[in-house]
Amino acid sequence: MTAPALPAPDASRASGPAPWTSLRHELRAVHALVHRDLLRLSVQRVHTALMLVQPVLYLFVLGGGLAALIPHASLGVGYQTYLFPGMLMMTVQAPAVVVGIRLITDRQSGYLRELLMAPVSRPTLLLGGCAGGTVVSTVQGTVLLALGGAVGLPYDPLLLVLLLAGLTLASFTVTALSLLLAVSIARPEIFQMLLGLVMMPLLFLSGGFFPLENLPGWARAVAAVNPLAYGVDLLRRCIALRVPGRVTPLGVEWAGRQPPLLLEGTLLLTVAVVALVWAARRFGRPE
Repeated sequence: MTAPALPAPDASRASGPAPWTSLRHELRAVHALVHRDLLRLSVQRVHTALMLVQPVLYLFVLGGGLAALIPHASLGVGYQTYLFPGMLMMTVQAPAVVVGIRLITDRQSGYLRELLMAPVSRPTLLLGGCAGGTVVSTVQGTVLLALGGAVGLPYDPLLLVLLLAGLTLASFTVTALSLLLAVSIARPEIFQMLLGLVMMPLLFLSGGFFPLENLPGWARAVAAVNPLAYGVDLLRRCIALRVPGRVTPLGVEWAGRQPPLLLEGTLLLTVAVVALVWAARRFGRPE
């Protein structure tokens, strides 16, 4: 696989290019980095398939087994339907986290130093990595999204669009947080150890596997500041918008009330932007 080359320096840069020319140059660099990640995705088909195995097994094996034990009336939907948003979040979480691991390994191997020699700003390179990770995560989440009919969801075009938008937002948020952590850690072993200690507990406290209202008070407090909980809740409420007549348990609550759907989406976007800006500031410091 040959990665697309970043844009060559423009001779007019020495004399000060026009702002729109400079912006176009930076956008070409972002496009090249996204293209590189898509090329990597297209040639690493076995790796991509393996990343989808776990959420699929959870959805059909764990979900199918527990569906007979959990009363339908307690959730308002079948357990597999309830589990589906959580598995979508698990699917986009894995490739988003890989972006952070790749940044650390690129730094250790020296590839990052070569990349920094490109005639673009450091924040642009980080933005390109975040955009590429977001696109790859969304593509993999779309593969699982195609299985929605197997868990009782209709193939409603508007529902698919809403879920795809929610997947993209969740992917962007997790990728930005992963990059923020990666620019602060020098060794991939420490990064992976922290992910093992943090990501799975956050996933279990996201409401993806069981209703948050059944958790103790301290766990609900953790869920209120858990980005994954807002991502799962956003996806589940998108389903509720297009599948009327089904009552699902409450997700994230603020002082006993569920925040509006639009506010949850805005909060996720804000967290992603703040994390990316913070990561870009740290990444922009000369080594």
